[in-house]
Amino acid sequence: MRERNEEPVLEVVNIHKAFGDRPILRGVSFQVYAGEMLGLIGPSGCGKSTLLKIICGLLEPDEGEVIKRSDDIGLVFQGSALLNSLSVRDNLAIALERKKYSRAKQDEVIREKLQLVGLRDFFDAFPTSLSGGQQKRTSFARAIVNDPRIILYDEPTTGLDPVMSTVIEDYMIELGQKLRPASIVVTHQYSTWSRTTDRVLLMHAGNIVWEGDPADGMTSDNPYMKQFAHATKEGPMLAGSV
Repeated sequence: MRERNEEPVLEVVNIHKAFGDRPILRGVSFQVYAGEMLGLIGPSGCGKSTLLKIICGLLEPDEGEVIKRSDDIGLVFQGSALLNSLSVRDNLAIALERKKYSRAKQDEVIREKLQLVGLRDFFDAFPTSLSGGQQKRTSFARAIVNDPRIILYDEPTTGLDPVMSTVIEDYMIELGQKLRPASIVVTHQYSTWSRTTDRVLLMHAGNIVWEGDPADGMTSDNPYMKQFAHATKEGPMLAGSV
């Protein structure tokens, strides 16, 4: 539970973005606090991934700003984005380069983070020898190797079977409890946003159309949330319009 006067770690203020004459984001604003996991949900094409790219600096907004009270950011990509030519140890070491640690100190930190995600015995393994779930957990370890105050998850359970999705969601919850970062989870999978997040923002056509506790999502009378949560064709989010 955050204190009443606590300052947000991350603020998104009136973000607009268009590609050519196609508006993607239409004035999106929200805040994320330390220890909070915020879900950004919605149908494909609603602006979730574009917004995440703006937050992490890969895209510039046309209008508005992102205020980050920490430069320590970890990003978990939709694909694990590991370099197959490098060992697990060396994939994580890349993220530690700016720390100027000795080799021994790097190894200590890397082993600690691999322990957190249950992969301590895979220090010298190569990504091609890992299962999909192990690759995803390695990308988690890389994202947290610098003890970030902000973690961004881009569709973290995409392509995983239901059992492995649950495993990954459990690690997300555990990392949030241990590190207490301000986290944003971009996802459209019900199990992920319902299990891992503290608060959910539903996006449609570049706007936030519902905000609330994930437990309230299934019973909400908001027409957008009702349609999305129950995966029905009837509602304001028309098929083919997103």
